[in-house]
Amino acid sequence: MNENVLGIIAGVLTSISMIPQLVKVIREKNVEDISLLMLLVLICGLSLWVWYGFMKDELPIILSNSFAVGVNLCLLFCYSIYNKKK
Repeated sequence: MNENVLGIIAGVLTSISMIPQLVKVIREKNVEDISLLMLLVLICGLSLWVWYGFMKDELPIILSNSFAVGVNLCLLFCYSIYNKKK
């Protein structure tokens, strides 16, 4: 298997992993079970992967992690809207 294909498959699976959580939060308008610290650390880590991808000129790393950053930023936005502990 071509290593780029492997990277793309891994990236797609990793990137879509938070979509069910985002859909659940949007449907239920409930973020009580979401850890803000985990979300912030994940966004920072994914952002560093994007930066690394640019440094190495690796499109699979850039695209998959950029998508994951976007999904998690949406989750962070929902967290700020639906958080009842304000």
